[in-house]
Amino acid sequence: MKLRITDPTAILVDTDVRSVRAEDASGSFGILSGHADFLTALGVSIVSWRGPDGAPGYCAVRNGILTVSHGTEVAVATREGHVGDDLGTLEHDVLARYRERDEGERSERTASAKLRMQAIRHMVEALQGGGREIGL
Repeated sequence: MKLRITDPTAILVDTDVRSVRAEDASGSFGILSGHADFLTALGVSIVSWRGPDGAPGYCAVRNGILTVSHGTEVAVATREGHVGDDLGTLEHDVLARYRERDEGERSERTASAKLRMQAIRHMVEALQGGGREIGL
C-alpha cells in the first residue's frame, strides 16, 4: 500500500506501508491492503503506520481528510502535520500545540461572529430610525 500525507506546503510522507492506523470522530481504526474505498474527517490526532519491514512511523495531524482508494492508496490531506519518531513527544507536545491553535481559532471565530452581529443590530436600529448614529 502507498501512504501519502500532505499539508498545504509540502508532502510530509510518501512511502510504502503494510498498515495504517488513524482516528476520526467515531474512534480509532486500521487500514490494511485491500480495504474498501473510504473517506473520513480526522481531528487533531496521530496517524501511524508500519513500513514493509515492520518499522513504525508517526505523523501528528491538525485535522484533515483521509481517503482510501482502490485498496492500495491511503492519502491524508491536513492543515498542518509533523512527522516524528517519538510517539510520546508527538502526543504530548505537538498535539497539545495543535489543540491550543484550534481553540484559539474557535475563540477568534466566535468573537468575530459577535462583532458582525453587533454591527448588523446597529445598522438595523439606524435604518429603523430608533438607534444611535453608527458613524460611517
